[in-house]
Amino acid sequence: MGSAFRLNAGVSVALVVLTLGTRHTANDTLCALLIQRLYAPYRGRWALPGGFVRAEESLSAAAVRQLRDETGIRGDRMPLEQLATYGEPGRDPRGRVISTAYLAMTPNLPAPQAGSDATAAGIWSVPELLAEQGRLAFDHRRILTDGVERARAKLENTPLATAFCAREFTVAELRRVYEVVWGTAMDPRNFHRKVTTAPGFVISTGATTTRDGGRPAKLYRAGPAQVLHPPILRPS
Repeated sequence: MGSAFRLNAGVSVALVVLTLGTRHTANDTLCALLIQRLYAPYRGRWALPGGFVRAEESLSAAAVRQLRDETGIRGDRMPLEQLATYGEPGRDPRGRVISTAYLAMTPNLPAPQAGSDATAAGIWSVPELLAEQGRLAFDHRRILTDGVERARAKLENTPLATAFCAREFTVAELRRVYEVVWGTAMDPRNFHRKVTTAPGFVISTGATTTRDGGRPAKLYRAGPAQVLHPPILRPS
């Protein structure tokens, strides 16, 4: 006789949505989208957007719905990718909950509007959030940390950083995106060499600008590359 089997876990999604700055500030801070919880547990605490998956939903559909319902932002208009799954016992005081996290890193994030499960929604500085252990509800500090690490790796291996620049940009402006996301200063000459020699990463427009100050700087636009080879590695 087979042993009895009982479903003993809930399924949820969480979203790590990262951007640089806000619509009203310069791209000088790595930021994350958060909601303030309306209900227990952790009522009043800030958390990543997300919630339980409906019986008829896929995980990705639940992620898009939860993002829209809690923040008013259209997840189907941004590149959401699975980050990781979290299922340790005790991570949710209501019982066993297994959560799949999704990551998006996107420029020009719309101003969020709190939905039915939130008292507020906002865009917060990631360095400030990670500096304090108990700032976020549940295990969302860990999920946010993992999302930031994935985003940093994507800058090493893909031309994602160009999405945070104007259509035409200088290498110094591109370098600033890397410095903000990685949280470290880059050697300007070394970075310039790596960027301009990576096949298909950036393409010279033939024009120059003095908007950075000093001597005229060459303007570039994003090239056709989807993967950077060799990668632009973080300073060790």
